[in-house]
Amino acid sequence: MSRLTEKHNLKGTLVCVEGIDGSGKSTQLTLLRDWLKSSGKDVIFTEWNSSELICQTTKLAKKKNLLSPRTFSLLHAVDFADRFTQVIEPALKAGFIVLADRYAYTAFARDVARGADPQWVRQVYNFAIKPDLAVYFDIDPQSSMERICANRAPKFYEAGMDLKLSNDPYESYIIFQGRVIREYQKMVDEFGLVKLDAKDSIHTKQVEIRRLLKEILNAKGVEI
Repeated sequence: MSRLTEKHNLKGTLVCVEGIDGSGKSTQLTLLRDWLKSSGKDVIFTEWNSSELICQTTKLAKKKNLLSPRTFSLLHAVDFADRFTQVIEPALKAGFIVLADRYAYTAFARDVARGADPQWVRQVYNFAIKPDLAVYFDIDPQSSMERICANRAPKFYEAGMDLKLSNDPYESYIIFQGRVIREYQKMVDEFGLVKLDAKDSIHTKQVEIRRLLKEILNAKGVEI
């Protein structure tokens, strides 16, 4: 686990955002990306489950509800490994700012919430490096579900329906995402995640993320 707990020595800067669905993390990362690009910075964006190598397989398996917790975990690990070796690490070596919508911490939270051994999951991702900035947007399951349900119903795996926690997808969502949140909260101290209140205004959260990133970039001699 040393790579995830020790500062990396690559030229670039790695920023990741974490949190359950409905926490607003993707919105914040998009705003951050636009700001950095407008400032003339070289930025690479990557998101969870987006590897061309594996994402279509994962999506098809999800659609047919075929994934066991272990298979679910391993498919996402392959996806992450491919993106890490093909996108994230090369971009950091080249001096880019890499923005990751979810990182290894997502697996640590979701897979353990599905019953995986915490140390096993961490070992699977032992090649991942420590981000320069990892922000966790904290929100309670009920508020998360209300935000999501404004546009759609909870999805099968998102609600943890594969775990048979409840026949009601809404109740299952509350139970499962509550488990995920508890794992995230443990990681705040374990990995030094920066915890922000997801219920704060979009502006307030964005100002704080920019302030944190400015400090990191300035320490590297990068002005913004």
